[in-house]
Amino acid sequence: MIYQYNTEHLLPISIEQAWDFFSSAKNLSKITPPEMSFKILTDLSDQEVYEGMLIDYTVRPVLGIPLPWQTEIFKVNKPYFFSDRQLKGPYKIWEHTHSFVQMENGVLVKDEVKYELPLGVLGDIAHSVFVKKKVESIFKFRELALNRLFPLAGI
Repeated sequence: MIYQYNTEHLLPISIEQAWDFFSSAKNLSKITPPEMSFKILTDLSDQEVYEGMLIDYTVRPVLGIPLPWQTEIFKVNKPYFFSDRQLKGPYKIWEHTHSFVQMENGVLVKDEVKYELPLGVLGDIAHSVFVKKKVESIFKFRELALNRLFPLAGI
């Protein structure tokens, strides 16, 4: 079964500032829960995302077990959105679109994630038991981290 998770968060920054922050994969570790031990393996050298970009990570999503994860940036429309998909990792499908909408009082950051777990019915059971809550907690952590990083920044 393919699941979908959506969230929106208003940040008191401009769309350009949002793009600069989110399009640098190096910032991902700043907004990922520390218990996931997220590490980027690819040398990014301050690169902004581009279509076809591959990024390798290790992550410890469950029981501290390290898992390799590789994503590909497959759509980019600067400064409005970019999408990545997992090529290697714990999910059967993982597609994440990061969208930015300039508002009068900041930028609305939208995340849309479509994902499917491996193992058929067992994956669906795992989703209902803990994966859904884990995905939600990751994005809740992200929201709190973004509030700390961009408390009352001016546009």
